[in-house]
Amino acid sequence: MKKTTIEYRVPYADTDQMGVVYYGNYLTFFERARNELMRACGYTYRECEADGVMLPVVHAEVDYKRPAKYDDLLEITAWAEPPKGVRLEIACEVRRKGDPEILVKGFTRHCFVSTETFRPVPPPERFLSVFG
Repeated sequence: MKKTTIEYRVPYADTDQMGVVYYGNYLTFFERARNELMRACGYTYRECEADGVMLPVVHAEVDYKRPAKYDDLLEITAWAEPPKGVRLEIACEVRRKGDPEILVKGFTRHCFVSTETFRPVPPPERFLSVFG
């Protein structure tokens, strides 16, 4: 299972009145890491869509352990579980750089759908060769 870790420095715009990262922004962090995971595996979202398949999020879970704050340098790690039929789960963990403590963890579940019909389809062979 391939893992990818990206760094992200929290800008002021990502924080709320309490000075911590607004809870909804973590799903955007997951998206950033998921995008880079696919790129690192050699199969980008753009290529997936060119193959006639999209991966909309159909479920998301986020477990908030500790807050991240303005100017924290975060490490966001993502990895894919093997696809199950037309579904795929991408797990993520968020930490401060150099700190082993998990701030936030969770996953997004996706469904492979046709770009034309928006109906579920099997994963492309190319995807399975990279992530399977």
